[in-house]
Amino acid sequence: QVELVESGGGLVQAGGSLRVSCVVSGRTFSSYAMGWFRQAPGKERLFIAAITWSGGVTDYADSVKGRFTISRDNAKNTVYLQMNSLKPEDTAIYYCAGGRRLRRAPGEYTYWGQGTQVTVSS
Repeated sequence: QVELVESGGGLVQAGGSLRVSCVVSGRTFSSYAMGWFRQAPGKERLFIAAITWSGGVTDYADSVKGRFTISRDNAKNTVYLQMNSLKPEDTAIYYCAGGRRLRRAPGEYTYWGQGTQVTVSS
């Protein structure tokens, strides 16, 4: 059984920074591509960023490119999302996900965490 647990969400002012983490247990973490998604109330879950198993390739949604950075530490079974220059429109529940390949579609990911709330005040 694979478990993904996010942490690090919270309340931050616009322009501030936050780092969310996702710890994976139960399977060989290093063999999975990992992604971050977010979902605002009443809206669909959207792709934010993804990283290959080696960390050598990353992909970002245009809305966060240049502000967010995804990284991973396979020794710690952890993937991170560093978020800088946060905007009120970044407010959402942030989810990490694990899958076989680096993809943008949520349906391509097999394993999901419960999410962590990020709220950006104006």
